[in-house]
Amino acid sequence: MTNAARLRSRIAAVATYLPPATRSTAETEQRLRRLNPGLSLPTGLVRRLTGVDTVHLRPDGWQTSDLAVAAARDALEQSPGPIDLLLFASASQDLIEPATSHIVSAKLGLGCPVMDIKNACNSVLNALQVADALITSGQYRRVLIASGEEPSHAVRWRLDDQRQFLRSFAGYTMSDGGAAVLLERASDRGDDQGPGILGSRFVAHSEHWAVGTLPAGGSVNPHAEGGSYFDMDGAALQRAFSELGVGLVEQAITALGHRVAELDFVAVHQVALSYHDTIVEVLGIDPARTVVTIAEHGNLASVTLPLQLQLARERGLVGEGSLVALVGLAGGISLGAMVVRL
Repeated sequence: MTNAARLRSRIAAVATYLPPATRSTAETEQRLRRLNPGLSLPTGLVRRLTGVDTVHLRPDGWQTSDLAVAAARDALEQSPGPIDLLLFASASQDLIEPATSHIVSAKLGLGCPVMDIKNACNSVLNALQVADALITSGQYRRVLIASGEEPSHAVRWRLDDQRQFLRSFAGYTMSDGGAAVLLERASDRGDDQGPGILGSRFVAHSEHWAVGTLPAGGSVNPHAEGGSYFDMDGAALQRAFSELGVGLVEQAITALGHRVAELDFVAVHQVALSYHDTIVEVLGIDPARTVVTIAEHGNLASVTLPLQLQLARERGLVGEGSLVALVGLAGGISLGAMVVRL
């Protein structure tokens, strides 16, 4: 057996940054009515459909990179030491060029290689997959994953009609925030009792890519004609995820020789409260082993899973040796599941 085969990556630190400024769904509805007097918007509709009470709003003048840097600094304080690679993982970005990871690295004062990992709300989960592979192959010892999500700039406030409101609906539930996860090399003891990423599985059904988009800035619409706003068919997205199912999660856990019932905690990306409740019920997970973040914090995109893991630690739901699953759902569409021993 080679030395590389005996390596494992472990989570050394998790941190998030949630801007203190918030907007309630009631305030969202009031603003929409004020700007669109002809809009038919029943009171409390956003909360009833999604379970979202409030969303976070970036500080004035902050960019996506600033949100990532705020979380990354916290993670580096938790686990000081050199960083060999920085991965910026987000659905958001400062610019098309250069990669936002360069901007994050400059603000942190790092001198390591960098790259961006982008796959909608699964960006951090995919970055964990990439970082784990690079560490276990012996290329790097410590990899910092930083995410900044800034969907507030893509919220459409002035609407042409009811149809446009429905296709813009996702933006009213999304939140700004930052997250960081630090992975480092650890020794593999030959079993799964030591800390580390034990395994993962990912699938994509890319034929559904057009169900939800932010169609600006690329070659399709390079100059953002008509603005840069969320455009999503919510009903079609729900049907697509229903067809995909969540069997992959159980498959990943079973392949590692475990059962869902053995998990100490499950972090699930939360688009809406109803989605979360359905996934928990289908998988047979004890709701007490999850953390609901969608109500208080909105849809934080790829920041969601790190936030849930951090909250689980703070609330004493997990600790050293806990067996945890991270479940990601993303536009495109894709699904991922990762099992980690803390």
